[in-house]
Amino acid sequence: MADIDDLSALKIEREPLNVGGGRWVRWVVLLVFLAGAGGGAYYWLTRERPIEVEVAEVSERAAGRQASVLDGNGYVVARRKATVSSKVTGKVIEVNVEEGMEVREGQVLARLDDSTLQAALRLYRAQLEAAKRQIPESDVRLAQARVQLTRQERLRKEGLNTPNDIDNAKAEVDSLVARIASLQEQVKVAESQIAMQLTAIADTVIRAPFTGVALSKDAQPGEMVSPVSAGGGFTRTGISTIVDMRSLEIEVDVNEAYINRVRPNQPVVATLNGYPGWEIPASVIAVVPTADRQKATVLVRIAFNPSTSSGLPRAESRGKQLDPRILPDMGAKVTFLREADTTAAAASSAAAQTVTLVPQGAVKTDSGTTFVFLVTGATVERRAVKTGGTDGDRVEVLAGLKGGDRVVIAPPPELAAGKEIIVK
Repeated sequence: MADIDDLSALKIEREPLNVGGGRWVRWVVLLVFLAGAGGGAYYWLTRERPIEVEVAEVSERAAGRQASVLDGNGYVVARRKATVSSKVTGKVIEVNVEEGMEVREGQVLARLDDSTLQAALRLYRAQLEAAKRQIPESDVRLAQARVQLTRQERLRKEGLNTPNDIDNAKAEVDSLVARIASLQEQVKVAESQIAMQLTAIADTVIRAPFTGVALSKDAQPGEMVSPVSAGGGFTRTGISTIVDMRSLEIEVDVNEAYINRVRPNQPVVATLNGYPGWEIPASVIAVVPTADRQKATVLVRIAFNPSTSSGLPRAESRGKQLDPRILPDMGAKVTFLREADTTAAAASSAAAQTVTLVPQGAVKTDSGTTFVFLVTGATVERRAVKTGGTDGDRVEVLAGLKGGDRVVIAPPPELAAGKEIIVK
């Protein structure tokens, strides 16, 4: 029993729980939480946001290539292109052409029904034979009439006839001479009719006007064709469209504000949209001497150069077969080049190194210092550069950048070194 009393003496007596004190603790925790949330919201609302910018990659021009002065877009066109049709209206009975087929000048592409023309030709030939057979008969009668005239003149001298008999004999001779002349003219008319009919029959045979490639087959046997739109939508106006592939060139609309950068025989590099990695050497044929008032552009004709025509000299290359990958109506991007440097030093320098190019909008000048904003991760660095000449809408960078670097185009005024950015 004494042991139990000793253990009871060791028990700690606790004070009653204060309910009011616990409520105060909860309010303190709530206030701390609200203060933290408010601080986070304030930081989120007042923090410095990344600047949205547009970025371009620094490129390099191949060694030895001239700088460009202008870029443009155009289309491959054929200077020699024809929709072949007939000269007469008729029904197609034969078509000998298919899309993509090569045709030669004079090759028969189609034939029209010529049965009616052949029947008329037989009639004209019969009329010609009839006219020819009447001439010998008239010749015999004329000879007889002349004998009678001679006889009447002899009898007149002897006083055995009257002047009226001589007049009748002369009239008979003159009549037969006129008849023979008329028959001879009828023969000529019949021959002319036959020649005209042969021409009409030849017109039913439709031939290729030049050597080229058929782009379309526009009629089928049994359809009607006509050189003009007749008979509504049931009459064709052509058999096939043919293009001379040797006459292909590029037409580009150049803004009239930059047409002073283009001149005849200027070197050009063309790139087809279908083959973006294939650079085709070309040159300016001519600047068409008129402007489009609506578009404020001037048309420039560009010829493909010798490397696309079997390595022939430039003067002989036009009109020769081009690379089969070049097709009419293809989209093309062209770069008008500056004249090549003529000095040996410039040539060796161009061959020694490539030229770094950056868009003009990325280059800025401040207090005589030329610089760009170079993208480094999520921030930008202000990089001083040394620039050279221009290459179209790009600037040559002699020092400070290398190919593959990314720079900010048209940087906003608030952009500075170390600022965070978001690429558009």
